[in-house]
Amino acid sequence: MLTRIDHIGIACHDLDATVEFYRATYGFEVFHTEVNEEQGVREAMLRINGTSDGGASYLQLLEPVREDSTVAKWLAKNGEGVHHIAFGTADVDADSEEIRGKGVRVLYDEPRRGSMGSRITFLHPKDCHGVLTELVTSAPVETPEH
Repeated sequence: MLTRIDHIGIACHDLDATVEFYRATYGFEVFHTEVNEEQGVREAMLRINGTSDGGASYLQLLEPVREDSTVAKWLAKNGEGVHHIAFGTADVDADSEEIRGKGVRVLYDEPRRGSMGSRITFLHPKDCHGVLTELVTSAPVETPEH
């Protein structure tokens, strides 16, 4: 089942300024950036630490690139701040089906592509005590050939 906190998603208006705050204040550096067109966001993953299952824990900073994106709508309603929590799992497909079987609404019928090639789905916040919850299976770690 769930193995770790994969990341905390933080919605922001200005990704560059928010990255600079976390760098200057806490010393966190950007591990990865990308634009996810499907979700309408530009994001930066700040790696906090590694974990025993080969994954890591991150802060995911999210800036909307379209006014109709979910994050843009969330920012308009709530302002900057914690948007979601994501738990790591070895098998997002199996775990989301198991959780669905417990009566929790899973927002995607099939997991979608997430940050850094991961596979993700979300659980409805109304079924999770007001917390938008993401399930993440990280992309396989490529090992260098010897």
